[in-house]
Amino acid sequence: MLTSLLTDEGVRLSVRESGPAHGPAVVLVHGWAQSGEVWPPAESFHAYAPDLRGHGESDVLADGYRDSATWAGDLRTVLDHTGPAVLVGWSYGGLVLTDYLRHHGTAAVRGLVLVGAITGIGPDRPGGATGRVMREALPDALSDDPEVAVPALLRFCAAQTPGAVPGVDVQRMLGTALRVPARVRRELFRRDVDGSEVLKAVDRPTLVVHGTADEVVHPAAAEHAAATVPGAEMRWYEAVGHLPFRERPERFAADLAAFVAEVGP
Repeated sequence: MLTSLLTDEGVRLSVRESGPAHGPAVVLVHGWAQSGEVWPPAESFHAYAPDLRGHGESDVLADGYRDSATWAGDLRTVLDHTGPAVLVGWSYGGLVLTDYLRHHGTAAVRGLVLVGAITGIGPDRPGGATGRVMREALPDALSDDPEVAVPALLRFCAAQTPGAVPGVDVQRMLGTALRVPARVRRELFRRDVDGSEVLKAVDRPTLVVHGTADEVVHPAAAEHAAATVPGAEMRWYEAVGHLPFRERPERFAADLAAFVAEVGP
């Protein structure tokens, strides 16, 4: 089911819903140049997978992409709709979670799950450590010139995992990335923010999931998050890249369902 929500400033956000209607609420926040479609359908909880502004079916705005308060407000709109929920952030989605916590705290948060996630961005930010695949994609993947951007984005999508990504998945991810305007893709990287102080203040159960073979977001980013959030649990997925929920779907589904059950309805 596809739902449309309006933020306080009138921005339309598209949200994909799946899973049992009365199950616990889980908000799944996707990464850079992707959409809520990247998440597998939920079975044991009610999932809300928003498309971030500028992505997927959500509105594309001229600006605001560098502002922490903007991302916080968008996620607050989703939580106003879902009620208290477990927040799951994959890749750039982890940074959006820290944006939300910076401005709104944890009152509406049952728990946090960081999946292959960054929690900071900019030079020397420990929560923003990137791997070879991400570094090689930039700056070409941000170009307005399709002859430059398309090959870079294709290589980036195809290198998400240490093994071969199925062609149909690569094409789907590439198509999603190309729907995001180049200026939006650029703006998301023109931020400089450290989430360390936000992570230190987290007072909700937190699970950090990361593939040991992730070459998009370096495992050092996960180590930083796990060491900074009080009581966080670190769970490594051996020989897994940047897509734990696709590479090990049964294990990820079981881990997430157990975490949601632990933190309560």
